[in-house]
Amino acid sequence: MSSIKRTGLGKGLSALLQGNDTDANTLTGEGILGSVAMIRISDIEANPFQPRELFDPNLIKELSESIKVHGVIQPITVRKLGYGKYQIISGERRTRASIEAGMTEIPAYIRLANDQEMLEMALIENIQRKDLNAIEIAVSYQRLLNECNLKQEELGDRVGKERSTVNNYLRLLKLPEQIQAALRDEKISMGHARAIINIEDLEQQMQIFKQMVQDNLSVRKVEELVREKSNGKSKPQSTANSQAFIEEYETYQHTLGQRYKSPVQFRVKSNGKGEIVISFTGKDELQRLIELLED
Repeated sequence: MSSIKRTGLGKGLSALLQGNDTDANTLTGEGILGSVAMIRISDIEANPFQPRELFDPNLIKELSESIKVHGVIQPITVRKLGYGKYQIISGERRTRASIEAGMTEIPAYIRLANDQEMLEMALIENIQRKDLNAIEIAVSYQRLLNECNLKQEELGDRVGKERSTVNNYLRLLKLPEQIQAALRDEKISMGHARAIINIEDLEQQMQIFKQMVQDNLSVRKVEELVREKSNGKSKPQSTANSQAFIEEYETYQHTLGQRYKSPVQFRVKSNGKGEIVISFTGKDELQRLIELLED
C-alpha cells in the first residue's frame, strides 16, 4: 500500500506512537473525537502492529469494486498522531481497497490511544475477524502476552476464549517453520498441527508432516501415526514429562475445577499414569459430583 507509510518497530512501542497526550481541542476542523469524519488517505499511516501478514490481492480487488459502487460502508478506526496525521487501528484492507478504487478520502472513526491501547485494540480487533489464519492468531496471542504484559487468564477474558483454546494456539508457534508455513497457507489444518505437536522430536515431526502432505492424510490418520511413534520409542518418555503436558497441566486442572465447581488435583507418576482427585465437603456435595460425572 504505497500511499500509506508503515513505521517500523525497532525503537519500541513508545517511540512509535508519538503524541499520545494529544488534546481533543487540537482536532478542530479535522473531526471530533468519537465521531466519524472523512479524512484524506494520504494523511494515514499503516498500522505497525498489524497481525495480518498477507493480504489476498483478489479479495482486495473484490472489495475495491464494491467500494466503487457502494462506498466504504463500515468506517475504519484511526488513532490521532498529530495535526493532520493518523494511524490505522483497524481497517487496513478497506484502506487498501479504497486506494485501488481511486478514493482520496475514507470515513474514519477518530480516537486517541496510548501505545498499549493501540496494540491491544489492533490485535484484538483482528483476532475477532474470521479470516485470520491460525498462525496469525497465535502470533497475536503471543504479542498480547509479551507486549501488553497479560497473563493467559486475562488474555482469554480479553478475546472471549477459553484458556485452553488460547494455549492450543500458542503451542503452534513451537512447530518448525515449515509446518507453521503450511498451516498459515492452509495446506494443513489446525487439527493436523495439533496432532503433530504432541511429538517432541523435531525430526519425527517433519517425517510425519512430509508423509501427511504427500499422502494427503486425514487428521485421524495423523493422530494414529503420532501414537505409533510415541509407542514405538526405544526410550519411552512419559506424557507427564513432555513439554506439551506441562503446558496444558494447569489448563486441564483449571477447566475441570470450573466444570465441577470443586477443587481438582492431578497426581501424576513418573510413568505417565496418575489420578484425578476431586474434593468434596459433604454428602450433598458428593451426590452433586456423582450426578455431574454420570451425565
